[in-house]
Amino acid sequence: MSRGFYLENARWLGAGVVLTAATSFGQTFFISLFAGHIMQAYQLSHGEWSTIYLVGTLSSAVLLLQAGRLADVLTVRLLAALIIALYATVAVGMAHNDSVWVLVLLIFGLRFCGQGMMGHIAITAMARWFDSHRGRAVAFAGLGYALGEALLPPITIPVIAWIGWRETWIVAAVVMVVAVLPVVYWLLYRERTPRQHLEREVRAGLAGRHWTRPEVLRHWLVWAVMPGVITPSFIGTVIFFHQVHVAEVKGWALATMALAYSFYAVTTVASSLIAGWAVDRFGAAALLPVFLVPLGIGAWLLGPVTAVSGWFIVLTLIALTTGIANAMWGGFWAECYGTRHLGSIKSLAMAAMVFGSAIGPFVTGWMIDFGVSFPDQCLWMALWCLMMCALFVAVFRRLRHERATPPMSMA
Repeated sequence: MSRGFYLENARWLGAGVVLTAATSFGQTFFISLFAGHIMQAYQLSHGEWSTIYLVGTLSSAVLLLQAGRLADVLTVRLLAALIIALYATVAVGMAHNDSVWVLVLLIFGLRFCGQGMMGHIAITAMARWFDSHRGRAVAFAGLGYALGEALLPPITIPVIAWIGWRETWIVAAVVMVVAVLPVVYWLLYRERTPRQHLEREVRAGLAGRHWTRPEVLRHWLVWAVMPGVITPSFIGTVIFFHQVHVAEVKGWALATMALAYSFYAVTTVASSLIAGWAVDRFGAAALLPVFLVPLGIGAWLLGPVTAVSGWFIVLTLIALTTGIANAMWGGFWAECYGTRHLGSIKSLAMAAMVFGSAIGPFVTGWMIDFGVSFPDQCLWMALWCLMMCALFVAVFRRLRHERATPPMSMA
């Protein structure tokens, strides 16, 4: 892709990067940095903390199914401002709350605003605003994920040690209001409206039409690929969520483990950009059979590895799948179902990802309480990834056949 594309669209691509970076404040890898302090302050076991995380995250997924449609009716600028302000309010609540019951509501707010809506807004906008370069636009916006993953852990851990874990949430709120909100608002002072409407009309999906969400839910494809949507979220989340436990089991220093996020971020960026090119060249569905391979290898490796350097390798492998998935799913839904109802349709996938990130810590947390160490659990996750790869070979073949079938013959 020419440099001119990036320069011409720097404003909108930049807004996507800022929004995806801001999701970090509601992602598991960030919240898990506070896990030990939260469990101590509220007197929670691994299983109890995981249950709170489950309830809060699942609730956010349910709301996201409805709120995701707002991306079809509100401007990105307005919707992003509302979500950023809401997040800051919740972060202040984390700093002052002492009730376990209110903690559930606060986790719900962090997950809904951070992991859910901010990422949904950013990637939906990229997929709608760009057509022929959709894969690379989504991949570029996804650089924000890597930026947050690279910077936040090594910064947050010493900040917590310096000012305290509650005060660190105040800092997060200030960053969102003072830095993120003004930048997004300035970058999007002019939305990409003219081209947005044009591309909405010309970019249809399967059978040459724009699918509605009820129609998508009746189509075989969405149910066939949902395990692939959930799997990276499930496995990636639990590895980040239980990093304190992994440190204890393996005898590793948490501060040293935090440095691996830089490797994770760089790998995510590289794999996302390469995958974005591949999506534009071959189509998003072509990556389905292979994108879970690195994740499966990484999950398997976490079991037997004993040196802390293994943690760096594990995160690098997970990052390969994360980068590919960021670019692939961003283009997949528009490619298969069109762009007119993209916000509504994509919220299904985002809710599924949130669901995976919710159920993962719950299941694995209670298994830890029952004496099954998390590294041992990862061996089963690796086997699951292998099974999914075999499934997606069949899915890709059927999808390719359906695309070649005339619309009147489509089931």
